[in-house]
Amino acid sequence: MKKMTIADAAEYFNVSKEAIHNRIRRGSLDCIVDNGVKYVAVESAKSGTSTTVASDARYTQYIEQENERLREKVDVLEKETNRLRDQREQMLIDERIKVEQIYKERDAQLRSVLHVVATKFLAHASVDAVMEEAKGVDAINADVVEGNEEEWVSLKSFLKLKRYSDKEKKKIKNRFEALRENDIRLTVREGKIFLNPSEYDYSDLLR
Repeated sequence: MKKMTIADAAEYFNVSKEAIHNRIRRGSLDCIVDNGVKYVAVESAKSGTSTTVASDARYTQYIEQENERLREKVDVLEKETNRLRDQREQMLIDERIKVEQIYKERDAQLRSVLHVVATKFLAHASVDAVMEEAKGVDAINADVVEGNEEEWVSLKSFLKLKRYSDKEKKKIKNRFEALRENDIRLTVREGKIFLNPSEYDYSDLLR
């Protein structure tokens, strides 16, 4: 009876030594141990052993290749997930900074307009009192429009700062409405009348 070492059997069947060991464990190949050395009884191999062993080797190789491909795909997906997570976090940070900046800019604009109005048109009230009263105003909702280095404020917001009665406010508003298209001291934006107290005098319309 011809016998071969594991290495010889692997070379004989053109497969790996691991494939030979697998066939031995499954009983497809007979194994002989002589003086502590394991041999394969080639002549007693069952019918189709060579083909089966080769097929098993190809299947094992295919599984290993698929595992490697899947590992690479998982690595790519993990990297993409991390990239998207970092991108989302950065977008949230940028948006928060943008909103905070808007609040700061509009607060500064409102304080500037209030100071101009208080110093030029509210002689009977102190500037500090007007500014203190305006602390509760929501700067984001303030009706203020930028224009080069000037500051424009809506007629509605302007009249809110004056201590006029509702009847007086209505008369003043009518005077402004009558001149809205022809008076260079006024500008109309989105249907609203805007004033520039730091640049023009409106005392003739406020009497």
